Amino acid sequence: MVRFYALMCVVGTVLPYAALVAWGVEHGGLDPAAMVSEIARSRLSTFAWLDVLVSAVVLIGFIRHEGLRVPVAGLWMPVAGTCLVGVSLGLPLFLLMRERAVRRASAG
Repeated sequence: MVRFYALMCVVGTVLPYAALVAWGVEHGGLDPAAMVSEIARSRLSTFAWLDVLVSAVVLIGFIRHEGLRVPVAGLWMPVAGTCLVGVSLGLPLFLLMRERAVRRASAG
């Protein structure tokens, strides 16, 4: 699972940022106002963004709870990944870190 989670961290960063960069090139830069306007223009887009926002909040709560229970060091990293990239990075990064912590605990 460690390799899978590591691969998904890369995929979960590259795919969203590729779309963001393409949008920025198409619109002459990353204009937050234009981004919000485009998101709000479509109910389906608003649905997807709200779904991701709720998922990110739940994930951060899960990271805090599960990361203290296991315990996992460096919990700020998947939280930062969730805020800077999204759930597509934050979740596999936390699962990777958790898997490594569980393996270390089992070996020790």
